[in-house]
Amino acid sequence: MLSLAASSLPSTRTHRPDAASHSSSSSVRLLRSLARSRRADLAHRALLLFRSLQSTPSPPPPHVSLPAVLSAAAFLSALPEGRQLHALAAKLGLAPSHTVVANSLLHLYSSCGLPGAALDLFRRIPDRSLVSWNTAVDALVGNGDHLAALDLFREMQRDTELAPDAYTVQSVLGACAGAGALSLGVYAHALLLRELGGDGDGEAVSRDMLINNSLVDLYGKCGALELAQQVFDRMPARDLASWNVMILTLANHGRVCESVELFDRMTQVEKMAPNAITFVAVLSACNHGGLVEEGRRYFAMMVDQYRIKPRIEHYGCMVDLLARAGFIEEALDIVAGMNCRPDAIIWRSLLDACCKKNAGLELTEAMAKLALEVPDDAVSGVYVLLSRVYASAQRWNDVGMVRRLMVEEGVKKEPGFSSIEMDGLVHQFVAGDTSHPQSEAIYEKLDEIQLKLTSAGYKPDLSEAPLVASIDNAKGAALRLHSERLAISFGLLNATPGAPIRILKNLRVCKDCHTISKLISKLYGVEIIVRDRIRFHHFKDGSCSCKDYW
Repeated sequence: MLSLAASSLPSTRTHRPDAASHSSSSSVRLLRSLARSRRADLAHRALLLFRSLQSTPSPPPPHVSLPAVLSAAAFLSALPEGRQLHALAAKLGLAPSHTVVANSLLHLYSSCGLPGAALDLFRRIPDRSLVSWNTAVDALVGNGDHLAALDLFREMQRDTELAPDAYTVQSVLGACAGAGALSLGVYAHALLLRELGGDGDGEAVSRDMLINNSLVDLYGKCGALELAQQVFDRMPARDLASWNVMILTLANHGRVCESVELFDRMTQVEKMAPNAITFVAVLSACNHGGLVEEGRRYFAMMVDQYRIKPRIEHYGCMVDLLARAGFIEEALDIVAGMNCRPDAIIWRSLLDACCKKNAGLELTEAMAKLALEVPDDAVSGVYVLLSRVYASAQRWNDVGMVRRLMVEEGVKKEPGFSSIEMDGLVHQFVAGDTSHPQSEAIYEKLDEIQLKLTSAGYKPDLSEAPLVASIDNAKGAALRLHSERLAISFGLLNATPGAPIRILKNLRVCKDCHTISKLISKLYGVEIIVRDRIRFHHFKDGSCSCKDYW
C-alpha cells in the first residue's frame, strides 16, 4: 500500500511564478494521461506521481489532481490508497462539498465493490450533478442490486430537473435486464431514441453498437426474444460482443438449433473468430438441448482449431451436458483433466446427475463430499440433493442426519423468490408470502387454480417439497405456496388479456412447478415465460420450450 497523503497540503492557493504554474499544469496533464491509460502499470505510476507532487514546492491544485489520481485508484481497485485520498479530500474540505472530487470518490467505491459506501457518500453531496446520479445508479447495477438502481433512477426523475443522458440510460438498461423489467426497459429504450435520435428517426441509436448490444441483452433477459432478434437483425454493423450476446440469448431461450446455426454463420460466413465467451454461449446451447456430439465437437474446435484455453465455464458446460445425458464417467474424466480446480457448481452438476440417473449411493455420496469441500456460500443445495437421494432409498436415518448437520452447521436453504413486473413496478414474492396488498385475492385465485388443476388430473410431485414437510398433505401445501405460483396467480389477476406473464425466479424451477405451469398455460390460455437461474421456460398450450429437459 502506498502512502499518498502529504503531511500538509494548503487548502488555499497563493500566487506562484509562471514557470511553477507551467510545471504544475504539465504535471496534471501527465497525471491525467497516466490515469486514463487503462493500463495497470501506468495507473500505478499515476499514484506514485501524485505522491511525489505533494512534496514539491508547487503541487497542483487538489481539486484538479485528486480526480485524476482517484481515477487511477479506481482502475486498480486500490481501496487502501483510495481511502487515504478520501481522507485528504475531506481534510481539504473537498469531500463531499466539491462535486467533481466527490463524483470521483463515488466511482472509486463503486469500482472497489462498495456500493453502500458510494451511496452513503452520494447522499451527502450537496450539489449532485448528472454524473453523481449516473455513478450511483451504475454502482448499484454493478453490485447486482437492480431494483435499488431502478428506484434511484425514479428518484432522480421525480426530485430533480436533470435529464437522463446516454450513460444514465445505459445503466438503467442493465438494471432492467437484471430485474427482468421489460416495460421499464422499453421506456429506457424510448429515452435513448429521444436523447440520441436526432431528428427522431433513431438513426444515431441504430448506429451505436454498444447500445444495440445492451438492447439485445435487455430484451433477451426480459423474455422478449423477438425484440432481441429484431434489434440484432437491424444492426448496421456488429462486433464480436453482438454475436456473443445473440448466440447466448437464443441458447437460454431454448432455441438451440438457431443458436448453433448463428455460431456457424458467424465463423463460416462472416469469418469472425470466436473468443472464449462465444464458446461458453455455444456450449450452453448444446447443454440446454442435450446435444452431446455437438458439444464434444465445439469443445474440441475451441481447443484444437482456435487454441483457446478452456476456462471453468467451459468445463462446467461440458460436465453438465455429459452428466445429464448419462455419461457420468466421461464427465468425471473431464474433471480429472481440468487445468483448474473444479468449483462447487461442477460438483453439484455431477451430484444432480447422479440423483436423476440413479447412479448409486456410493458415487452420489462421493460427489456430495467433494461439493462440500469446495468453499462456497450455496452449500444448502448439496444437502438438499443428498437428503432426496437418501429419501428415495428410504434411508430415513440418513435423511435425519442430513437435517441435523444443516442445523448444527447453521446451513440454511437459499431463500427463493419470484418477481413479476406490472405497470412499471416490480412485485416480488417469497414462498407463503402474505405481505402483498393483493394477498387475499392472490390466494383466492390460487384456490381456483388448484381446483382446475385437480379437475385436469394433476397430482403433485412431492419429491421436491421442503425437508421439514414430512406428511404428504403438508408437502402438497408447501408446494402450493412456492413463490412462482404466487407470481402466476398475481399475473392472472392483473395482466392484460392475451399478454404473456413474465416471471423471474432466483432459483432453478422445481419439477412440480414446471408441471403446473404447463397445465396453467393450457387451462387459462396464457403464455407464461419464466426466467430461472439456469435458463428460460416458455410455457404455452400445455408444453414448455425446454421440452422437459432442464
